[in-house]
Amino acid sequence: MQEQHLFEYAVIRVVPKVEREEFLNVGVVLYCAKEKFLQVKFAPDEQRLSAFAGQLDIAEVCDYLEAFQRICKGGNDAGPIGKMPIAERFRWLTATRSTVVQTSKVHPGLCADGAAMLTKLYDQLVLA
Repeated sequence: MQEQHLFEYAVIRVVPKVEREEFLNVGVVLYCAKEKFLQVKFAPDEQRLSAFAGQLDIAEVCDYLEAFQRICKGGNDAGPIGKMPIAERFRWLTATRSTVVQTSKVHPGLCADGAAMLTKLYDQLVLA
């Protein structure tokens, strides 16, 4: 049996009108300290987003999601936040905000493989 590691994740949501608190799940961000793993998986369904919020600027949403990806990877391409330690980058990404792209509360779990768990959560929480 493989060793289980603590991980944390949050669902990435598009919230077109923050005051209405309606959202669509578009991705998942997962952090596992033991594996030094921080990745995001997303795929905005443009057809669903347009039906949900016709006035939404989908290109802008995609820019925000790509910024999530750059921050997860870290480095100079992600600006000052990308230079932070991996745990701080996860906390920054999952901080509460009132913007069009938000995350759910952070949830913990155990896994043997962060990448496999990210895919499983994405399939369950975004695609299903």
